[in-house]
Amino acid sequence: MSSKWWLVLAASGVLAFGVAACGDDDDGDGDSGTPSGLSGDIRVDGSSTVGPLTEAIAEEFNAENPDVKVTVGTSGTGGGFEKFCAGETDISDASRPIEEDETKVCQQNGIAYEEIQVANDALTVVVNPNNPVECLTVDQLKQVWEPKSSVKNWSDIQGLQPSFDSELALYGPGTDSGTFDFFTEAINGEEGAQRTDYNDIGEDDNATVTGVAGADGGMGYFGYSFFKENEDKVKALQVDQGNGCVAPSPETAQDGTYAPLSRPLFVYPSASALENETVDAFLKFYLDNINAVAELVGFIPMTDEQLQSSQGKLESLTGGGGTTTSG
Repeated sequence: MSSKWWLVLAASGVLAFGVAACGDDDDGDGDSGTPSGLSGDIRVDGSSTVGPLTEAIAEEFNAENPDVKVTVGTSGTGGGFEKFCAGETDISDASRPIEEDETKVCQQNGIAYEEIQVANDALTVVVNPNNPVECLTVDQLKQVWEPKSSVKNWSDIQGLQPSFDSELALYGPGTDSGTFDFFTEAINGEEGAQRTDYNDIGEDDNATVTGVAGADGGMGYFGYSFFKENEDKVKALQVDQGNGCVAPSPETAQDGTYAPLSRPLFVYPSASALENETVDAFLKFYLDNINAVAELVGFIPMTDEQLQSSQGKLESLTGGGGTTTSG
């Protein structure tokens, strides 16, 4: 089991304690506010970035509702939307908004959906700790990652300070990844446009950590939570979009100064799933607990305004009703 999933289990344990404590304040029935008598299966797939958040929530929701089985897959944002638009899942985790071609497939298959934000992210560019470079401009990142890039060595990067002579070893996600889509559009100006001579790690961010940590000239990118989990092994670069170097952090992601690599994270429930009271209860539980869980597993919580917007949207979609709380 990867360290990411150990963090999920730890978060679930802390959340379980909070729910139990909250239940003790009631009439002794241990009710946390989650509707009782729920049953059925909820199928979730998609982003490997969002997956740990959904898994942590699912673990605790299942503990409170043992007759509900929530399965969470991580086939990537693109792979998740393929399954979702084919009617194979109820909810799709996504690290980018659904795209026009995916929307058309959903429409062709009669799959209506809604977009709900659940967290923020600061997509993080990581290098080997021995690398003396602390910051790269967006243009310098483009020099490295753009299609047909001729940059083979850190010394090939124009304007690099301080100078660094080491062969590049690049690691990045596969083309089904929402992280791949977001990074290529933000840095290279076109989604999916990236050099092909890099180590494609698919959805296994551990491979990027191992590769970058093992090569002085290593560079890769993934979600902020995975960097926080591995900051003893890799170093995060600051990014300069033109207003100075900015490090990835919860504060810079929430206020937008970590540009252009800050992004929202989403879940997409289908309209048919939203007609199911079990799915509705799960999503309410998700939003009522997500900020606490996000912090526990190294994710960047939503602002109060973002959270209220997501909760209000879900309430309007499900016809109101009570919300669930963790204490």
